[in-house]
Amino acid sequence: MRAGPLAERVGLVSAGSCKRFQEWCCVILCFSLIAHNLVHLLLLARWEHTPLVMLGVIAGALIADFLSGLVHWGADTWGSVELPIVGKAFIRPFREHHIDPTAITRHDFIETNGDNCLVTLLPLLNMAYKFRTQSPEALEQLYPWECFVFCLTIFGTFTNQIHKWSHTYFGLPRWVTLLQDWHVILPRKHHRIHHVSPHETYFCITTGWLNYPLEKIGFWRRLEDLIQGLTGEKPRADDMKWAQKIK
Repeated sequence: MRAGPLAERVGLVSAGSCKRFQEWCCVILCFSLIAHNLVHLLLLARWEHTPLVMLGVIAGALIADFLSGLVHWGADTWGSVELPIVGKAFIRPFREHHIDPTAITRHDFIETNGDNCLVTLLPLLNMAYKFRTQSPEALEQLYPWECFVFCLTIFGTFTNQIHKWSHTYFGLPRWVTLLQDWHVILPRKHHRIHHVSPHETYFCITTGWLNYPLEKIGFWRRLEDLIQGLTGEKPRADDMKWAQKIK
């Protein structure tokens, strides 16, 4: 027997409440761990660590940018919104974003960052565990690596927030626009390139540093050609068909 409209609405409200609760828990735990780990990193800091720490910070930002591009490219390029679980939860938001790019600006802080906070919990928990169990001597040896991991998780945690700022044209704090202007984080003008149909380039949305070099070497196109050759699947085959279905 098919559930009635009321039962369906109750189910949707219940699912939405559970999702919201999960997002709140992830954000609170994630930012608590960030604060905890940052304090320990500052207490362990030594001048002699500076060159390796700077290298780790840059490497962390670059890898976070690449991973954001890889996820973005995968969701934009492959699969269908009709796929069970993954289609609705993962692929659909990316495809809808091309139809209404400013929808993300209407999400509050918790909704914007909850899922990314969930993803970065494990490395943050692992780092906190090390600070509690490792000796000072061992931590000093690990310090540059832990700075790299911390920077990677920070950029990863804030990727959706940075992406949201790249679509926000009014009311941004001055420090955010300065970071965009200095290209420390994804600039608004830079990200507009991706939103030109058919959305097949400039996928990196954390700093955007890798977009130009990856485009110059044809990285995403070569990867698409390789996958198409191996599987026979055509990139973005479902994208326009689904957009027309929505209209």
